[in-house]
Order: sequence, then C-alpha cells, then structure tokens
Amino acid sequence: MAIVKDNILLKLVRGTLGKQLTIYERNGQIIMATKRGPSKKKPTQKQLEARLKMSIASARAQRALADPEVKAYYASLAGPGQNAYNIAVKDAYRSPEIQSIRLEEEEVVVTAKNEFRVAEVEVTVVDADGVVKERGRAILGWNGVDWHYKATALPAGGKVIVDVVSLPERQTVKELLLT
Repeated sequence: MAIVKDNILLKLVRGTLGKQLTIYERNGQIIMATKRGPSKKKPTQKQLEARLKMSIASARAQRALADPEVKAYYASLAGPGQNAYNIAVKDAYRSPEIQSIRLEEEEVVVTAKNEFRVAEVEVTVVDADGVVKERGRAILGWNGVDWHYKATALPAGGKVIVDVVSLPERQTVKELLLT
C-alpha cells in the first residue's frame, strides 16, 4: 500500500488498473494498493446471515421502488452521494418499532415508529376463545406517530393484535392482553 501525495497524474484517478492495482481515496488521502481478490476463508454463520438479510432488504427495496410515489419519497430523502435505492434498502433493512399499545376507552392507540415512514397499522380484536371479533386499519393521528383505531368492543380475556408495516413491507406484530 502506498499513499500518494500531490501527484497530478493520480489526483483524479480512482478504480482498478489492469487486474493488479487499485487506487482509492480514504479520509482525503489517495491510496494505491494491490487489487484484493475474493477471500479464501469460508464465510462465518454470522456473515451468511448478514448476506441473506441484505439480499432480502435489496429485493424489498426494489419492489418498493416500483411505485413512482415511493421512489420520489425516497429520492427526496437522499443525501449527497445517495439515491432512492440506497434509502429504500436502509428502510427495508430494519423493521418498524411498536413503542406502545394503549387503550383509551374504546379506542386502541398505537405508537409506532420507523426510521422513515410507517405505511399502515392494522388492528385485530380477538376474544378469549380466539375468535376474531373485528379487524381494521388504524388512522394516523395529528402528531405523526400515534395511530388510532375505534373498536366496537374490547372483550375481557381477549387480546388486541397490532400489525405495523413499513413502505418496503417490513412487518412488526405485537399483542396486548385485555383484562
């Protein structure tokens, strides 16, 4: 590895030359090094899991970007050197978070958060015998975090199941037991 200083020929060159030399910039310094080949070690279980998670996130991001409105949304969030795909992959990599489920009289209030945007929240009310009594989508509140669902009845001994979905269709499910 060599660090290049004030060389006019290499000032704007980046990439691989032939199959032997790579020139790149790190922390403002131009570095020349021999070209790396593929690793000869077998990947660890953790590396294989990370690769699988990334390939799933990439597929979800590509599917989300097929919608022009979603693509425009992600493009608006992209910073310098980023594009809509980069932001979509970042969003698809993590699931949304359900911070709380609370009951306010006959209303189920779900506080859900995602790094970018929660697409929808579905609430299912199940009685003590496991029979679905009602199901519907919650409506986003004025604060942009709380989702509200007006239930017709909340049976004692039953439960409320909340399903939160992000734009790239990552889901998080949480239950609240009714007393």
